[in-house]
Amino acid sequence: MIRIAVTPGEPAGIGPDLLIQLIQQPLDFELVAYADPILLESRARHLNLPIKIRIVASGESKPLEQGEVFVRPISMNSNVIPGILNPDNAAYVLETLSQAIIDCQKNYCQAMVTGPVNKSIINDAGIHFTGHTEFLAKKTSTKKVVMLLATEGLKVALVTTHLPLSEVPKAITHQSLEETIRILDDDLKLKFGIKQPKILVSGLNPHAGEGGYLGMEEITIIEPCLNQLRKEGFSLEGPLPADTLFTQKYLDRCDAVLAMYHDQGLPVLKYKGFGKAANITLGLPIIRTSVDHGTALDIAGTTKGNTGSLITAIEYAKKMALCRL
Repeated sequence: MIRIAVTPGEPAGIGPDLLIQLIQQPLDFELVAYADPILLESRARHLNLPIKIRIVASGESKPLEQGEVFVRPISMNSNVIPGILNPDNAAYVLETLSQAIIDCQKNYCQAMVTGPVNKSIINDAGIHFTGHTEFLAKKTSTKKVVMLLATEGLKVALVTTHLPLSEVPKAITHQSLEETIRILDDDLKLKFGIKQPKILVSGLNPHAGEGGYLGMEEITIIEPCLNQLRKEGFSLEGPLPADTLFTQKYLDRCDAVLAMYHDQGLPVLKYKGFGKAANITLGLPIIRTSVDHGTALDIAGTTKGNTGSLITAIEYAKKMALCRL
Protein backbone atom coordinates (compact mmCIF):
# COMPACT_ATOMS: atom_id res chain seq x y z
CA MET A 1 0.00 0.00 0.00
CA ILE A 2 1.24 3.47 -0.89
CA ARG A 3 2.16 5.56 2.17
CA ILE A 4 1.82 9.32 1.83
CA ALA A 5 3.15 12.01 4.16
CA VAL A 6 0.74 14.91 4.66
CA THR A 7 1.85 18.22 6.18
CA PRO A 8 -1.21 20.34 7.10
CA GLY A 9 0.70 23.61 6.69
CA GLU A 10 -0.15 26.77 8.61
CA PRO A 11 -1.75 25.58 11.87
CA ALA A 12 -4.12 28.56 12.05
CA GLY A 13 -5.39 27.94 8.52
CA ILE A 14 -7.67 25.37 6.92
CA GLY A 15 -4.96 22.74 6.36
CA PRO A 16 -5.69 20.89 9.63
CA ASP A 17 -9.44 21.16 8.92
CA LEU A 18 -9.09 19.55 5.49
CA LEU A 19 -6.99 16.71 6.88
CA ILE A 20 -9.57 15.96 9.57
CA GLN A 21 -12.41 16.12 7.05
CA LEU A 22 -10.49 13.81 4.71
CA ILE A 23 -10.00 11.02 7.25
CA GLN A 24 -13.74 10.78 7.85
CA GLN A 25 -13.92 8.67 4.69
CA PRO A 26 -12.26 5.35 3.80
CA LEU A 27 -8.81 5.77 2.25
CA ASP A 28 -7.10 3.43 -0.18
CA PHE A 29 -3.63 4.49 0.94
CA GLU A 30 -1.81 4.91 4.25
CA LEU A 31 -1.78 8.51 5.42
CA VAL A 32 0.80 9.84 7.88
CA ALA A 33 0.23 13.35 9.21
CA TYR A 34 3.26 15.40 10.27
CA ALA A 35 1.70 17.58 12.92
CA ASP A 36 1.13 18.30 16.58
CA PRO A 37 -1.47 15.80 17.91
CA ILE A 38 -2.80 18.51 20.23
CA LEU A 39 -3.53 20.71 17.21
CA LEU A 40 -5.42 17.95 15.41
CA GLU A 41 -7.46 17.01 18.46
CA SER A 42 -8.31 20.64 19.20
CA ARG A 43 -9.33 21.35 15.61
CA ALA A 44 -11.45 18.20 15.47
CA ARG A 45 -13.39 19.53 18.45
CA HIS A 46 -13.91 22.82 16.62
CA LEU A 47 -15.27 20.92 13.66
CA ASN A 48 -17.28 18.53 15.82
CA LEU A 49 -15.68 15.60 14.00
CA PRO A 50 -14.20 12.43 15.52
CA ILE A 51 -10.48 11.75 15.43
CA LYS A 52 -8.33 8.95 16.76
CA ILE A 53 -4.58 9.47 16.64
CA ARG A 54 -2.08 6.68 16.31
CA ILE A 55 1.52 7.68 16.93
CA VAL A 56 3.69 6.25 14.18
CA ALA A 57 6.25 3.59 14.93
CA SER A 58 8.84 3.11 12.17
CA GLY A 59 7.84 0.32 9.83
CA GLU A 60 4.29 0.06 11.20
CA SER A 61 1.67 -0.67 8.60
CA LYS A 62 -1.95 -1.22 9.53
CA PRO A 63 -5.08 -0.10 7.70
CA LEU A 64 -6.69 3.00 9.13
CA GLU A 65 -10.33 3.12 10.08
CA GLN A 66 -12.51 6.13 9.41
CA GLY A 67 -11.60 8.97 11.72
CA GLU A 68 -8.15 7.52 12.45
CA VAL A 69 -4.83 9.01 11.43
CA PHE A 70 -1.18 8.07 11.86
CA VAL A 71 0.81 11.01 13.21
CA ARG A 72 4.50 11.81 13.33
CA PRO A 73 4.29 14.09 16.38
CA ILE A 74 5.93 17.50 16.05
CA SER A 75 5.27 20.02 18.80
CA MET A 76 4.11 23.57 18.21
CA ASN A 77 5.66 26.41 20.19
CA SER A 78 2.34 28.11 20.99
CA ASN A 79 -1.33 27.20 21.11
CA VAL A 80 -3.36 28.01 18.02
CA ILE A 81 -6.52 30.01 17.56
CA PRO A 82 -8.11 29.22 14.18
CA GLY A 83 -7.72 32.16 11.83
CA ILE A 84 -5.09 33.96 13.93
CA LEU A 85 -1.51 33.80 12.64
CA ASN A 86 1.29 33.47 15.18
CA PRO A 87 4.98 33.76 14.20
CA ASP A 88 5.89 31.57 17.19
CA ASN A 89 4.79 28.55 15.14
CA ALA A 90 6.76 29.36 11.99
CA ALA A 91 9.59 27.01 12.92
CA TYR A 92 7.04 24.28 13.62
CA VAL A 93 5.63 24.58 10.09
CA LEU A 94 9.08 24.15 8.56
CA GLU A 95 9.93 21.25 10.88
CA THR A 96 6.86 19.33 9.66
CA LEU A 97 8.16 19.74 6.13
CA SER A 98 11.69 18.74 7.07
CA GLN A 99 10.58 15.54 8.77
CA ALA A 100 8.31 14.58 5.89
CA ILE A 101 11.15 15.15 3.42
CA ILE A 102 13.46 12.90 5.44
CA ASP A 103 10.90 10.09 5.54
CA CYS A 104 10.37 10.36 1.79
CA GLN A 105 14.11 10.26 1.18
CA LYS A 106 14.25 7.08 3.25
CA ASN A 107 11.26 5.74 1.24
CA TYR A 108 9.27 5.27 4.45
CA CYS A 109 6.74 7.40 2.59
CA GLN A 110 6.47 7.20 -1.19
CA ALA A 111 5.24 10.80 -1.60
CA MET A 112 4.44 13.93 0.36
CA VAL A 113 1.42 16.21 0.05
CA THR A 114 1.62 19.68 1.54
CA GLY A 115 -1.11 21.91 2.90
CA PRO A 116 -1.09 25.70 2.49
CA VAL A 117 1.41 27.86 4.36
CA ASN A 118 1.58 31.59 4.97
CA LYS A 119 4.88 32.92 3.65
CA SER A 120 4.63 36.31 5.33
CA ILE A 121 4.24 35.00 8.89
CA ILE A 122 7.27 32.75 8.44
CA ASN A 123 9.31 35.73 7.26
CA ASP A 124 7.91 37.82 10.13
CA ALA A 125 9.45 35.22 12.44
CA GLY A 126 12.86 36.07 10.99
CA ILE A 127 13.07 32.98 8.77
CA HIS A 128 13.71 33.61 5.07
CA PHE A 129 11.11 31.62 3.18
CA THR A 130 9.97 32.14 -0.41
CA GLY A 131 7.82 29.03 -0.71
CA HIS A 132 7.52 25.26 -0.56
CA THR A 133 9.21 24.79 -3.92
CA GLU A 134 12.42 26.58 -2.97
CA PHE A 135 12.45 25.01 0.52
CA LEU A 136 12.16 21.49 -0.89
CA ALA A 137 14.92 22.15 -3.40
CA LYS A 138 17.29 23.30 -0.67
CA LYS A 139 16.44 20.46 1.71
CA THR A 140 17.00 17.82 -0.97
CA SER A 141 20.12 19.52 -2.38
CA THR A 142 18.38 19.83 -5.74
CA LYS A 143 19.98 22.42 -7.99
CA LYS A 144 16.93 23.07 -10.16
CA VAL A 145 13.22 22.34 -9.67
CA VAL A 146 10.19 23.12 -11.78
CA MET A 147 6.71 24.10 -10.62
CA LEU A 148 3.87 22.30 -12.40
CA LEU A 149 0.17 22.76 -11.73
CA ALA A 150 -2.18 20.10 -12.99
CA THR A 151 -5.92 19.64 -13.29
CA GLU A 152 -8.12 17.50 -15.48
CA GLY A 153 -7.11 18.18 -19.09
CA LEU A 154 -4.31 20.67 -18.43
CA LYS A 155 -0.77 20.74 -17.03
CA VAL A 156 1.13 24.03 -16.82
CA ALA A 157 4.80 24.29 -15.86
CA LEU A 158 6.72 27.51 -15.20
CA VAL A 159 10.18 28.70 -16.22
CA THR A 160 10.19 31.28 -13.40
CA THR A 161 8.11 31.15 -10.22
CA HIS A 162 7.96 33.65 -7.37
CA LEU A 163 9.67 36.64 -8.93
CA PRO A 164 8.56 40.24 -9.33
CA LEU A 165 7.46 40.76 -12.92
CA SER A 166 10.28 43.26 -13.46
CA GLU A 167 12.84 40.51 -12.80
CA VAL A 168 11.35 37.87 -15.11
CA PRO A 169 13.05 38.79 -18.44
CA LYS A 170 16.59 38.61 -17.08
CA ALA A 171 15.80 35.28 -15.38
CA ILE A 172 14.88 33.67 -18.71
CA THR A 173 18.19 32.55 -20.16
CA HIS A 174 19.11 29.80 -22.60
CA GLN A 175 20.41 27.76 -19.66
CA SER A 176 17.40 28.21 -17.40
CA LEU A 177 14.97 27.44 -20.21
CA GLU A 178 16.90 24.36 -21.32
CA GLU A 179 17.15 23.01 -17.77
CA THR A 180 13.43 23.57 -17.19
CA ILE A 181 12.44 21.75 -20.39
CA ARG A 182 14.74 18.82 -19.63
CA ILE A 183 13.28 18.42 -16.13
CA LEU A 184 9.72 18.74 -17.41
CA ASP A 185 10.31 16.20 -20.17
CA ASP A 186 12.08 13.75 -17.83
CA ASP A 187 9.39 13.85 -15.13
CA LEU A 188 6.51 13.61 -17.59
CA LYS A 189 8.15 10.34 -18.64
CA LEU A 190 9.25 9.08 -15.21
CA LYS A 191 6.39 10.24 -12.97
CA PHE A 192 3.47 10.44 -15.40
CA GLY A 193 4.30 7.54 -17.70
CA ILE A 194 4.17 9.63 -20.92
CA LYS A 195 6.57 8.02 -23.39
CA GLN A 196 7.09 11.01 -25.73
CA PRO A 197 5.83 14.19 -24.07
CA LYS A 198 4.51 16.92 -26.34
CA ILE A 199 5.14 20.35 -24.83
CA LEU A 200 3.76 23.73 -25.92
CA VAL A 201 6.07 26.63 -25.06
CA SER A 202 4.76 30.16 -24.68
CA GLY A 203 6.57 33.30 -25.68
CA LEU A 204 7.50 35.92 -23.12
CA ASN A 205 6.17 39.01 -24.86
CA PRO A 206 2.74 39.86 -26.28
CA HIS A 207 2.17 38.00 -29.58
CA ALA A 208 5.42 36.11 -28.84
CA GLY A 209 7.37 39.25 -29.67
CA GLU A 210 5.66 39.98 -33.02
CA GLY A 211 8.85 39.21 -34.95
CA GLY A 212 10.96 41.40 -32.66
CA TYR A 213 8.70 44.48 -32.65
CA LEU A 214 7.39 43.70 -29.14
CA GLY A 215 10.53 42.17 -27.68
CA MET A 216 13.57 40.17 -28.73
CA GLU A 217 13.64 37.34 -26.16
CA GLU A 218 11.79 34.94 -28.47
CA ILE A 219 14.37 35.47 -31.23
CA THR A 220 17.54 35.62 -29.13
CA ILE A 221 16.78 33.07 -26.39
CA ILE A 222 13.62 30.98 -26.72
CA GLU A 223 13.69 29.94 -30.39
CA PRO A 224 17.40 28.96 -30.40
CA CYS A 225 16.91 26.87 -27.25
CA LEU A 226 13.86 25.07 -28.65
CA ASN A 227 15.61 24.40 -31.96
CA GLN A 228 18.59 22.87 -30.16
CA LEU A 229 16.38 20.56 -28.09
CA ARG A 230 14.28 19.56 -31.10
CA LYS A 231 17.46 18.26 -32.73
CA GLU A 232 17.87 16.00 -29.69
CA GLY A 233 14.38 14.58 -30.17
CA PHE A 234 12.27 16.75 -27.86
CA SER A 235 8.70 17.36 -29.07
CA LEU A 236 8.32 21.11 -28.63
CA GLU A 237 5.99 23.63 -30.25
CA GLY A 238 6.56 27.34 -29.87
CA PRO A 239 7.22 29.96 -28.88
CA LEU A 240 3.48 30.61 -29.12
CA PRO A 241 1.55 33.72 -28.10
CA ALA A 242 0.20 33.13 -24.62
CA ASP A 243 -3.16 34.71 -25.48
CA THR A 244 -3.96 31.98 -28.01
CA LEU A 245 -1.86 29.08 -26.75
CA PHE A 246 -4.53 28.11 -24.20
CA THR A 247 -7.18 27.46 -26.85
CA GLN A 248 -8.42 23.95 -27.46
CA LYS A 249 -6.84 23.52 -30.89
CA TYR A 250 -3.40 23.78 -29.27
CA LEU A 251 -4.18 22.00 -26.00
CA ASP A 252 -5.61 18.99 -27.84
CA ARG A 253 -2.16 18.20 -29.18
CA CYS A 254 -0.02 18.60 -26.07
CA ASP A 255 0.75 16.91 -22.75
CA ALA A 256 1.88 20.07 -20.97
CA VAL A 257 2.26 23.80 -21.43
CA LEU A 258 5.41 25.66 -20.42
CA ALA A 259 4.74 29.28 -19.43
CA MET A 260 7.47 31.83 -18.92
CA TYR A 261 6.22 33.23 -15.61
CA HIS A 262 3.78 32.65 -12.77
CA ASP A 263 0.86 34.87 -13.78
CA GLN A 264 1.12 33.99 -17.45
CA GLY A 265 0.17 30.35 -16.99
CA LEU A 266 -1.53 29.90 -13.65
CA PRO A 267 -4.59 32.13 -14.07
CA VAL A 268 -5.74 29.92 -16.94
CA LEU A 269 -5.04 26.71 -15.00
CA LYS A 270 -6.87 27.97 -11.92
CA TYR A 271 -9.80 29.26 -13.95
CA LYS A 272 -10.14 25.80 -15.44
CA GLY A 273 -9.67 23.76 -12.29
CA PHE A 274 -9.43 25.79 -9.09
CA GLY A 275 -10.31 23.57 -6.17
CA LYS A 276 -9.52 20.48 -8.22
CA ALA A 277 -5.90 21.20 -9.13
CA ALA A 278 -2.57 20.18 -7.64
CA ASN A 279 0.78 21.93 -7.40
CA ILE A 280 3.57 19.48 -8.25
CA THR A 281 7.31 20.01 -7.81
CA LEU A 282 9.31 18.39 -10.61
CA GLY A 283 13.02 17.64 -10.53
CA LEU A 284 13.10 16.47 -6.91
CA PRO A 285 14.38 13.03 -5.87
CA ILE A 286 11.05 12.63 -4.05
CA ILE A 287 7.42 13.10 -5.09
CA ARG A 288 5.73 16.24 -3.78
CA THR A 289 2.29 17.58 -4.55
CA SER A 290 0.27 20.31 -2.88
CA VAL A 291 -3.12 21.99 -2.78
CA ASP A 292 -3.76 24.86 -5.19
CA HIS A 293 -5.14 27.31 -2.61
CA GLY A 294 -4.07 29.38 0.37
CA THR A 295 -4.66 29.18 4.10
CA ALA A 296 -8.21 30.61 4.03
CA LEU A 297 -7.90 32.01 7.54
CA ASP A 298 -11.43 33.41 7.41
CA ILE A 299 -13.00 29.92 7.40
CA ALA A 300 -10.45 28.06 9.55
CA GLY A 301 -12.05 26.07 12.32
CA THR A 302 -15.26 25.56 10.35
CA THR A 303 -16.41 22.88 7.96
CA LYS A 304 -16.58 25.31 5.05
CA GLY A 305 -13.23 24.20 3.61
CA ASN A 306 -13.41 22.12 0.43
CA THR A 307 -11.21 19.01 0.34
CA GLY A 308 -11.30 18.86 -3.48
CA SER A 309 -7.78 20.16 -4.08
CA LEU A 310 -6.31 18.04 -1.26
CA ILE A 311 -7.92 14.94 -2.76
CA THR A 312 -6.61 15.91 -6.20
CA ALA A 313 -3.09 16.42 -4.83
CA ILE A 314 -3.25 13.00 -3.17
CA GLU A 315 -4.51 11.34 -6.35
CA TYR A 316 -1.62 12.79 -8.35
CA ALA A 317 0.84 11.73 -5.64
CA LYS A 318 -0.49 8.18 -5.73
CA LYS A 319 -0.34 7.95 -9.53
CA MET A 320 3.19 9.33 -9.62
CA ALA A 321 4.34 6.97 -6.86
CA LEU A 322 2.89 4.00 -8.75
CA CYS A 323 4.70 5.08 -11.94
CA ARG A 324 8.00 4.91 -10.06
CA LEU A 325 7.43 1.44 -8.60
